[in-house]
Amino acid sequence: MPSLSVHSPLGPLTITEQDAVIVSLGWGWSRESEETGLLCLARDQLDAYFNGAREGFRLPLAPPGSAFQRSVWSRMISIPYGDTESYGAVAAAVGSAPRAVGSACAANPIPILIPCHRVVGKGGALTGYSGAEGIGSKHYLLQLESGLPV
Repeated sequence: MPSLSVHSPLGPLTITEQDAVIVSLGWGWSRESEETGLLCLARDQLDAYFNGAREGFRLPLAPPGSAFQRSVWSRMISIPYGDTESYGAVAAAVGSAPRAVGSACAANPIPILIPCHRVVGKGGALTGYSGAEGIGSKHYLLQLESGLPV
């Protein structure tokens, strides 16, 4: 599968595609890198996002996961840039429980592009995050989207 490693304010990220869709975004460098059209487009959109010039992504995504996980990830994509939604609210929207939503967030193979950082605990509490710096990465992304200096 082709992958491309890129620099970001959160450290290196590696984007992977399979059959012309993005299937993962990982924290760290890949040993091999290949510049396909889709991976370069994803890199450019991520750069624009981190520079505050882009609020959403227009990329074909196909995260591998269960039907339930995909329903949670779909809901996360619908949370507007700069907004957050609680685990409980996401759970209510998909007909599940907050802990199950938390598990789906933790299993998200395409963080940032599928914005699991926008899902927060009760009262806006920042809870776990899969990013390289954990909650620090989540805080950074939410601050970036709020328009405050990061």
